[in-house]
Amino acid sequence: MPIASSATAPPRPLPTEICNTPSAKRRNDKPTKPIHRENATLHNQRNERQKDRIPSLVARRDEDMWVDISNQRLPNSRLGALYSGSQFTGIQQCGANRYEVVVDIQHVDLQESMVTGYLNIKGLTTEFPELTTFFQGEIIGPKYSFLTRKWQAQQRIDVAHWKRFPSFHPYTEIFNRDDFVYDPTDKDNVYMRWKEHFLVPDHRVSNIDGASFAGFYYICYTRSTNEISGYYFFRHHTDWYQELKLKHVDQRCFGNFEFR
Repeated sequence: MPIASSATAPPRPLPTEICNTPSAKRRNDKPTKPIHRENATLHNQRNERQKDRIPSLVARRDEDMWVDISNQRLPNSRLGALYSGSQFTGIQQCGANRYEVVVDIQHVDLQESMVTGYLNIKGLTTEFPELTTFFQGEIIGPKYSFLTRKWQAQQRIDVAHWKRFPSFHPYTEIFNRDDFVYDPTDKDNVYMRWKEHFLVPDHRVSNIDGASFAGFYYICYTRSTNEISGYYFFRHHTDWYQELKLKHVDQRCFGNFEFR
């Protein structure tokens, strides 16, 4: 609706002599300041900072770019019950003697084909009724073959120990081929070598009467049963093939997780 115009008369023009005074000319000649120039500059700077800032995942505008969080993924770090934090319990048979064993897996790195953990054994010596050692394990696969080539283990010793696992029999004639690579990610059996390095908590102790960790274990973990079997080898032991039998302990926890 049109608004009615005011009834007041238009302003009367100033006399000519007043407009032509020097002071009036000075006021008219003074350059005017651009309107809102400073505000516009601050607004542009604020926009530039907002463009450089990574937008939040919970508070973003429609024009903000979405952050793609699906490209970077945590690598898988478990093989069945073989994961960081898992525990296995069982026995080690040394001739007629049996000893309680607890294995705590600390870390599993499938990219490096490595596993680390602690092996606790009870009753092995009278001086130390309970011993705990730190071990590193090599997962047989693309990085580590069935041939040990160290720790005083020749090929015949490797074959003699691996053949004690029934699941290894199909690979007896081919495991030493240059073109043969075992893939543990899609097999029921995961083969490893566990090498004990030092005692926990005192890593300075290297020799204990009645006990030795100078050798290593040939290990086979079976996913379908969540059981580990192994054989200890040390060249100077008179009692070879000390057998290790472990079962996984069910735990109410997550083996691994990922933040998204």
